[in-house]
Order: sequence, then C-alpha cells, then structure tokens
Amino acid sequence: MEFHPLPQPEEIVEREKEDAMGAYLMMFAAVAVGLPLPIINLIAAIVYYFVNRKKSRFIHFHCLQSLLSNIPTTVINWGLVIWGINIFFTDRELTDYFWAYAVFAGLCTLLYFVISIIAAFKARQGKMYYFLFFGKISYEVAFRVSEEDSLTNTDPINKPPF
Repeated sequence: MEFHPLPQPEEIVEREKEDAMGAYLMMFAAVAVGLPLPIINLIAAIVYYFVNRKKSRFIHFHCLQSLLSNIPTTVINWGLVIWGINIFFTDRELTDYFWAYAVFAGLCTLLYFVISIIAAFKARQGKMYYFLFFGKISYEVAFRVSEEDSLTNTDPINKPPF
C-alpha cells in the first residue's frame, strides 16, 4: 500500500490548522447544546466530517479521527442515559451497578475530552496526533494513494490554493 507524504507543519496554511482543530473543539459546543442527549455530539461530528473532509488530507485525517473516537463515547453515554430513563420510568432503585457504570461513563467522557483538547492543540500547530486505534484507521483513509491518484499521477485533494 502506498501513502501520500505527510505535510510538514510549516506547509499547512492557518485555515487548514483551524479547521482541523475545529474537528475536536466543535464537540464541546455540541456538549453544551445536547448534554442530556449524547447523540448530538455524534451528529455534529458526522456533519463536520462531511463538510470538511475534502479540504485537505490533513483536515480529513483530523475530522475522521474525531468522528471515529466519538462513537465509543457516544455508545457508552447512551447506555447510561437509557439505563437511567429505564430506572426513572419503572421506579427501580439505583443500584451499585448503575453507579459504577455512571462513574465509568464519566471517566471515559473525561478522558475523551482531555485527549481531544490535546489533539486540537496539536492540530492547531499543524502536527499529526494519533489516537489509539483510530489514528491508524484515519491515517490510512486520509493518506492512502487511490487507484485514481496513481493513474492520473495527481493529488486533487492537496492541490495548491492558487
């Protein structure tokens, strides 16, 4: 498999750095809007990905990594919301298992926030920051040389802006 070369920080224009950083930071705005509904974050990440992925490989990588890493956190938090709603409407007791899961979900979300802040900072510097699991997938999707690229010997996504 062949990959396009990674852009160096000095080669990336400021707008691309800001758009890549936005992939991680827009999720904080989505949290403020949809705190009781964790699916809002995932929807915001999907929209951001499809709007920005064709701007450059650097932005594509960061948008995809942000989107993919959002999925497990959303699933974990939805599990807590559904369990809580079930308890509320069936008048069941809050068990130790529920509280243990709530702490687990909270820690996962906190870890996701911290890693996203680090990734946003690195993206703003024009650097690649690879998440465990999702970084490799995002890199391979964003930087893989496609059949079309190799046949035409061009790189349409990274064409110069002038």
